[in-house]
Amino acid sequence: MVHVTELEVRDYECDIQGIVNNARYLHYLEHARHKALEELEVDFSAMHKQGLDLVVTEANIKYLGSLKPKDLFRVETEITSNGKLKLIFTQKILKASQLVLDSVTTGACLNRNTAKPVKILDFIELN
Repeated sequence: MVHVTELEVRDYECDIQGIVNNARYLHYLEHARHKALEELEVDFSAMHKQGLDLVVTEANIKYLGSLKPKDLFRVETEITSNGKLKLIFTQKILKASQLVLDSVTTGACLNRNTAKPVKILDFIELN
């Protein structure tokens, strides 16, 4: 299943070149990952209270274009698992039909008390 998050570029997210600063794309991707997980009924606050935290372990981003102020765009997020311990977030940022960014982010769940990974599929059901 692909989750779609629609956003608009705000002026302050742009650098002196008049385009979105490269670091801002990380925020867009993170926001979309959180929205996709919320759709799967993942409650970050409840998990944290249980001593569990979802963390990013790896991120690979290919910048293929630029966004500018007021651009409307969407982030498409697909979540799959890699074994029992890792989630793979395949994400694309598109402006209309133009691919602006392609990304693969790996996440894991850690027990905060032991700093050891937890089987992620024990509490996240992927369809």
